[in-house]
Amino acid sequence: MSISLPHLPYAPNALEPYIMEKTIQFHHGKHHQTYVDNTLKLLTGNVLQDASLEEIIKKTFKDEKQVSLFNNAAQVWNHSFYWTCMKPGGGGTPAGNIAKLMQENFGGYAQFVEQFKNAGLSQFGSGWAWLVLRNKKLEIHKTANAQTPLTFGCTPLLTIDVWEHAYYLDYQNRRADYITAFIGHLINWDFVNSQIK
Repeated sequence: MSISLPHLPYAPNALEPYIMEKTIQFHHGKHHQTYVDNTLKLLTGNVLQDASLEEIIKKTFKDEKQVSLFNNAAQVWNHSFYWTCMKPGGGGTPAGNIAKLMQENFGGYAQFVEQFKNAGLSQFGSGWAWLVLRNKKLEIHKTANAQTPLTFGCTPLLTIDVWEHAYYLDYQNRRADYITAFIGHLINWDFVNSQIK
């Protein structure tokens, strides 16, 4: 993944009425852009300036001298991944390999929904909820701030951003409603299936 602001895979108003165009404009065009700009500035003259985004994240994780670089680089990656996890007309019960794995690992889609929603709701403050693959098994995790599953040896399949800037213009303090809308109407299950190796 490059250190740049990616083009959205859909029009800025394509996720309405679940995520409004104004939210996308602020979230993608301002928040995400700021993480990109900060990362590029912090890389100037840095020994990691020619490294890939993923390498930067892994090498700066838990490095007290590189906290700012980690935070910004990880947020570039997390946000770029988040945009691809959604599509107009998405959500609902999946098909394909992900459906099979949900049945094997969680007992079905309903159990996935319950656990994923709980991860997003119980993340205190800013962060993310993730569906990941580790040792061919699905796991659900929540991470604070810029933390990402890239640092704990698993393959991210799906994420939801639960920082307030992701939903506040549309849902105010109703994080649960945002998560419900994301699961029911926005998840790009084709993308999730494409990440299963």
